[in-house]
Amino acid sequence: MGYRIEDINQCEETRFIELLGGIFEHSPWVAELVYDRRPYASREALHEIMAEAVRRAPQFQRMALLCNHPELAGREARAGNLTRDSRREQSGAGLDQCSAAELEHIQALNRAYREKFEFPFIIAVSGLDKRQIIEAMERRLRNEQSDEFATALGEVEKIARIRIDALIDA
Repeated sequence: MGYRIEDINQCEETRFIELLGGIFEHSPWVAELVYDRRPYASREALHEIMAEAVRRAPQFQRMALLCNHPELAGREARAGNLTRDSRREQSGAGLDQCSAAELEHIQALNRAYREKFEFPFIIAVSGLDKRQIIEAMERRLRNEQSDEFATALGEVEKIARIRIDALIDA
């Protein structure tokens, strides 16, 4: 059972941050920034206000937000240190079922991506399979830094929307 937007609107600050602090991976500062913007008319409005807070954040803070994301099928996954949401998302895309060859290829792409862009590859994996994710990694490695930074932030917004939709009933 999810929450109603009315429940979110009535939360005290500590509870609000507890519920929404993980919408943007390991970045409760987003929920902290938007708490005073209540009430929200809908989960769509909440998402837009949270995304706007990220867009207005300084460059270093947006980079930190990107760096808070785990690598796909990376060391956090192997160590069992993913957040509940990340674990659900990655396993839903089959990333926990990679063959040794797929895992090696994804890890090589992760290294190349991080070396080029200085943050992990981020994609909203819901609805995608391993092959589509690998193809996106290969394709996006050809991007320029500024384009990929914007693309990664767009993917973070998609992930946040998926997480809000899972938390709050329509």
